[in-house]
Amino acid sequence: MMSFDSLKGWLDWQESLHPLAIDLGLVRAARVYQALNPDGIKPLTITVAGTNGKGSCIAYLEAIYRAQGYRVGCYSSPHILKYNERIKIDGKPVSDELICEAFMRIESVRGETSLSYFEFGTLTALDIFRRSELDVQLLEVGLGGRLDAVNIIDPDIALISSIGIDHVDWLGATRNSIAQEKAGIFRANTPAIIGDLDPPLTLVQSAIDKKAQLFLINSDFHYQKQVISWDWFFGNTHIENLPEPGLKGEHQYRNASAVILAVELLAKKLPVSHESIRIGLKNSQLLGRFQLINDKIPVLLDVGHNPEAVKTLFDYLLMTFPGKRIHAIFSMMKDKDIATVLEIMNPVVYDWFFAPLTNPRAATETMMRDFFSRSSVKQVFFGYTDFAEAFNAAKNQAQQGDLLLVFGSFFLISDCLNEFEKSELK
Repeated sequence: MMSFDSLKGWLDWQESLHPLAIDLGLVRAARVYQALNPDGIKPLTITVAGTNGKGSCIAYLEAIYRAQGYRVGCYSSPHILKYNERIKIDGKPVSDELICEAFMRIESVRGETSLSYFEFGTLTALDIFRRSELDVQLLEVGLGGRLDAVNIIDPDIALISSIGIDHVDWLGATRNSIAQEKAGIFRANTPAIIGDLDPPLTLVQSAIDKKAQLFLINSDFHYQKQVISWDWFFGNTHIENLPEPGLKGEHQYRNASAVILAVELLAKKLPVSHESIRIGLKNSQLLGRFQLINDKIPVLLDVGHNPEAVKTLFDYLLMTFPGKRIHAIFSMMKDKDIATVLEIMNPVVYDWFFAPLTNPRAATETMMRDFFSRSSVKQVFFGYTDFAEAFNAAKNQAQQGDLLLVFGSFFLISDCLNEFEKSELK
């Protein structure tokens, strides 16, 4: 049995342990979970899946329940600065010590069962949460839904934020095929909330086939924006004068609406006042989602890395920064739809600076040169050794009144925030 005296030691070993970085399937993780938790007792659970918006929904739920005074466990991925961000209790990442203790417990029961890095993390979160006397646990699906390790838990509410095209190698190339994978989190006689304005038929049909209690935005629940506030409606329930969500962008009203429904449907078990909903919505924060760092030249960070997320970013830039010259510091993973992302963003970006990433999944400069050469982008700069160099080059080109935009990958945002922590870029 393996044992390490540091979190880094454990994580390095886990990355080398399983032959596939992604190995979808529930059998192995479920077997180990049963050994860890033979009585199967779990906290009240909300599971959130979706192409985009999962993290936002989790952030709203966490803030609302914490505003009401509940003890909340929150599992999400990937992390941006530290692995511990993936497992939070009451808004704070848990300690290295707590994670390492859970790793030891998993290692002591897994026997010959092989686990991926992600499965280890999921089991760790579930094990820590089970021991922490939570009122509710919030679980974000990493990839898909049906075969993601999070799906070994039966949720009390399943929420799907949106369906777009991403992870085509694993989930299929159409919204219908992707929707079927996401719908794997639905359960019989359990609320299934869909926040997508145009849900694929397979998503709706899957909910019906599974005999889930289906709730569709703009059909079963909806929202209405007022001049400086907004209202939410569900049957005879009407919550008015809601504040603008703490996370920015038009799409956040949809995410927040789906979240309010989840809170209302669980209210018999976990009562929440409308005032706590207002406070939670207003106070929600999330690293790297339309995150604005105010400096002489302001910097906007966004983890958007697929066409749907980037179209939302494009709309937000047009609405919030009209007429500004935008300098993009950009990188993406090579399995993403880079060509479409370039075409979506080109009309609003003045010039581009490619920032290479050390991640083996990242697109190389040679690949990116090829994508840019085939795009309609006119001004792009290459030749930087790392993020800091690309960022400083963009900053040197920028003038008062311009905007620096860092987007395209979680890993890029991580590099950016690490640099800001070091204060080298300020």
